[in-house]
Amino acid sequence: METLDLTRHWAGYASLFLFVVAYVLVIFEETTHMRKSKPVLMAAGLIWGLIGIAYAQAGLSDMAHARAAEMIGEYGELFLFLLVAITFVNTMEERRTFDVLRARLVGLGLGFRQLFFLMGILTFFLSSVLDNLTTALVMGAVVLAIGKGNPRFIVLTCISTVVAANAGGAFSPFGDITTLMVWQKEKLGFFQFFDIFLPSLVNLLVPAAIMVFAIPNEKPKSQDEAVRGKPGMSGVVVLFAVTIALAVCFKNFLNLPPALGMMLGLGLLQIWSYVLKMRGRRTGDEDMVLDAFQLVARVEWDTLLFFFGIIFAVGGLGVLGYLGFASQVLYTGLGPTSANIIIGLLSAIVDNIPLMFAVLTMDPSMSDAQWLLITLTCGTGGSILSIGSAAGVALMGQARGVYTFGAHLKWAWAVGLGYAASIQVHLWLNSGLF
Repeated sequence: METLDLTRHWAGYASLFLFVVAYVLVIFEETTHMRKSKPVLMAAGLIWGLIGIAYAQAGLSDMAHARAAEMIGEYGELFLFLLVAITFVNTMEERRTFDVLRARLVGLGLGFRQLFFLMGILTFFLSSVLDNLTTALVMGAVVLAIGKGNPRFIVLTCISTVVAANAGGAFSPFGDITTLMVWQKEKLGFFQFFDIFLPSLVNLLVPAAIMVFAIPNEKPKSQDEAVRGKPGMSGVVVLFAVTIALAVCFKNFLNLPPALGMMLGLGLLQIWSYVLKMRGRRTGDEDMVLDAFQLVARVEWDTLLFFFGIIFAVGGLGVLGYLGFASQVLYTGLGPTSANIIIGLLSAIVDNIPLMFAVLTMDPSMSDAQWLLITLTCGTGGSILSIGSAAGVALMGQARGVYTFGAHLKWAWAVGLGYAASIQVHLWLNSGLF
């Protein structure tokens, strides 16, 4: 859709300033204690207000309205998808699914080095189904339980957990917000993402193979922890798998938005919660009662509103013309391969969601292999620094004082080698797609 070039207009300069200020506040969320959604919501609203004024002065208000309506539709699909996914995660947590997983892993009686690799592989595959943030928090709790009294194991396994969560999320449409956006934009088909399975695995295994030699070659103290899930736990897990399958079928076979399949799955969860509630009332077992509406209310609204603010703020910069300029410099000037690698490195500092949305808004003409490359680099580049992904930031809070920015930085070179190796494997393995 045609837009005005406002890159040298007062509204453009003011919007850039607002975006930078908002993003600085997001970066320093831990210091200011201001939730990240607040500054980006303000910035998004003000940026679009400035766009409205500039387009009205040019007599093109209908054009601005059309772009805003298009963006609302895009966000609406993403919102519904995430709403259901997060609700299922909350439900599995309430049914103690993750507590059962943690207890079973702790009780295996393996050595630290074996556990280090096991944790990485489990995180890698779990992240392909759950989002990388949830996976990192779940596995982070396991790391702290297993490595109690052994800070070296905790630090190195936390680093590996961040790498695994981000790498596992890169090869699945459900593993990360960025892959979900690429899939919903129909840049890649559902099964095409699995073409970067091996590069993603290499991204994890290269730094893990280096770091494992720094892990103490001993066993943790045995821990006897019997944990049972609440009634209906297995049913919730099965319904989550069915819901994901429905989303894929709606998209691939019916050509309908995957969010509709997810909403059907939410309906199934609501029916299951009703069945459990009726059983609980008959048997007097309070643990059986599941309030699905309460779990919907527990959705992380700060995250969903942050996505709204970022999508509309970055989209606004696109309407102003800045993303077209950036696309010209990066993708036309440097070429798509170099541009995609650079954007991946930037994701170590800037969150990958606005970066990926910016690329999708630029919409450069790229082959499937290049879209796979940006999916890989934008998903895994954030692992190089602990602040580069939500998984890293969350684990720094969970293992406060042990897993720190400095501790991760000492091994950034190893993670960087994994990043470079994964790109090389993709360039070699999928050369026929370029």
